[in-house]
Amino acid sequence: MKKFISFIRHSHPEIYKGILLLFAIVLIVYIFPKQGKFKYEFQSLKGKPWFHEDLVAPFDFAIKKTSEELKKEKTEAILNFKPYFKYNNRIAIEKKSQFANEFEAKWDPKKSRAEKEKTFSLANKIIDTIYKKGIIESCPQIENKPSDFSMYVLNNNVAEDHELKDFFTITTVFQYVQQQITDKNKLVDSKFILPLLENSIAHTIFYDNTTSEKLLKQALEDISPSRDIILKEQSIISKGELIDAKKFQILESLKSEYEGQSSSSGDYLFIILGQLLIISLCLSILIVFLAFFRKEIFLDNAKITFILILIILQVLMARMAVDSPSFSIYILPFCILPIITRAFYDTRVALFVHLVTVLIISFMAPNRFEFAFIQLLGGMVAIFSIVNMRNRSQIFISSAIIFLTYSAAYVGMTIIQEGGSDVLTWQDFAWFGISALLTLFSYPFIFVFEKLFGFISDVSLLELSDTNGKLLRELASRAPGTFQHSLQVANLAEEAIYNIGGNALLVRTGALYHDIGKMEMPMYFIENQANGMNPHDEMSFDESAAMIISHVIKGIEIAKKNNLPEQIIDFIRTHHGTTITAYFFRSFQNAFPEQQIDESKFHYPGPIPFSKETAVLMMADSVEAASRSLKKYDAESIDNLVEKIITTQIEQNQFMNSDITFKDINTLKKIFKKKLMNVYHVRVEYPR
Repeated sequence: MKKFISFIRHSHPEIYKGILLLFAIVLIVYIFPKQGKFKYEFQSLKGKPWFHEDLVAPFDFAIKKTSEELKKEKTEAILNFKPYFKYNNRIAIEKKSQFANEFEAKWDPKKSRAEKEKTFSLANKIIDTIYKKGIIESCPQIENKPSDFSMYVLNNNVAEDHELKDFFTITTVFQYVQQQITDKNKLVDSKFILPLLENSIAHTIFYDNTTSEKLLKQALEDISPSRDIILKEQSIISKGELIDAKKFQILESLKSEYEGQSSSSGDYLFIILGQLLIISLCLSILIVFLAFFRKEIFLDNAKITFILILIILQVLMARMAVDSPSFSIYILPFCILPIITRAFYDTRVALFVHLVTVLIISFMAPNRFEFAFIQLLGGMVAIFSIVNMRNRSQIFISSAIIFLTYSAAYVGMTIIQEGGSDVLTWQDFAWFGISALLTLFSYPFIFVFEKLFGFISDVSLLELSDTNGKLLRELASRAPGTFQHSLQVANLAEEAIYNIGGNALLVRTGALYHDIGKMEMPMYFIENQANGMNPHDEMSFDESAAMIISHVIKGIEIAKKNNLPEQIIDFIRTHHGTTITAYFFRSFQNAFPEQQIDESKFHYPGPIPFSKETAVLMMADSVEAASRSLKKYDAESIDNLVEKIITTQIEQNQFMNSDITFKDINTLKKIFKKKLMNVYHVRVEYPR
């Protein structure tokens, strides 16, 4: 029990990794749709032979109609649908009463009673004829329709089938009234009766939108989604048989039915178990890859957390697309993942993370092989296009390349599957275009993740390494000699790290800021002493050493005050490691040979370099500074200088925490010697 408690106490990072991995696996399984997947991938085999074993129906299922067939049937249903109209009896009664009142009010009492009755009777007969036939309201459903156009009219909740010619329109009813009055012109006063009749005309038949929409919807819903049925044990397709359009639709129907049944059957637990195994395997392989080949990431729990969060967000994004019938999964910017990962890590990590993520998502995506193929190609070119992300325009270029890659891959696969390009539509390319545009959001996401996790990207390093930045301009103004020294160290370190493998931009940026602490007291450093005055002449040796050593602490304070990233501050902390201020230490020994020396006063506080980049900066800083004190610049003096300085640093165990090899150090020595000879224009001596 004590051993177990001791293991728990001393294994917090490992336990955290295990819990984090388990949490990621469970969360992704929770996000996954709980349905089985049809084991045959046949979408790319249309028009080709069936390569699998003979397939028989495992259960009864219906053959679903294709989307084109359903669309055609729905179009026909809409075209053949008879609209519904409603007859309003109340309007006819009201208009008849209105006519009688107006007739009585406007009739000339001087005329005879017989003429009045004859006129009223004729007009009333015309009105009865009009309203008995009905006046239909003009609406889009009957505009430009022939006279035999069929419709239903509801009268007292009874639907009667009629044709358009059975009713008056507002135009034909006026023509009818004028014709009737003209024919009887000798019997009645047309000037009196015609305005009254026209004022008594109103629509009595109206389009019934509610009933029409309801019944049209019902008619569309009644369209059967299937056209035939396949019985259990019935042969579906044999090995080598050609997958024509009919067979393809049967396979699609079987796949849909199989995945639908598995989500509601007793296989639910087995589906979850399978998903757990697959996702655990994928994420475990990713962790093993990091443990073997990227140990610095594996040992940093924050970096592993960041990678797993990116994967979970991509899976969640894919699930939302799978559940939505309104847009394609290809509209989603899956290439954001490799771009963001590449911004903080190297290309191999970005590619491996993208590969694992695509493999996981492909288990829920439609047309798994097609999805995985297109996304892997898109991710690869996205990584290649930003290998050195040095400016914002590269994101736009990358977005364009991703779109072209998606489109080319999709066209190629479609031609292989369909035997032609006739089925290609502009909408397919619109999805790819939107996805490529959404990839541009990777730039703000990089900034957000930098702040959340304390990471630093190449884009931020470029901004920091701009010598026109506020802090570097202040350094150049207050300590010009130190600024020039920093530039030379940056050039040396960048060239060196490039040749042995490492983050060249990080080293360069760190080199530019490593001596910013000297701004506080520039005249105490020889590179800034232009007038020959040296304040150390009036100070004791240990006081001078303390002043020189303090530039590290002051540099850290200035960096934190100006919100420099921790990765840059690390270069300030470690660029002298725990070395000794040799000049003042030896001067003290020579001046006071009998006195016991407190060596701690002459040592830098450390820590020593802990990465390849910080180790390279220490070497570059030391050899560049020492080279300025050489009395003679030739190949031999520079060679001896570089060898002596780096060998001394090795003997003082300054690189014991850095992942740097003796082979790397030998390479670095050669580079430093060559660069310094170029700086001081030393000619190479040729053998005679």
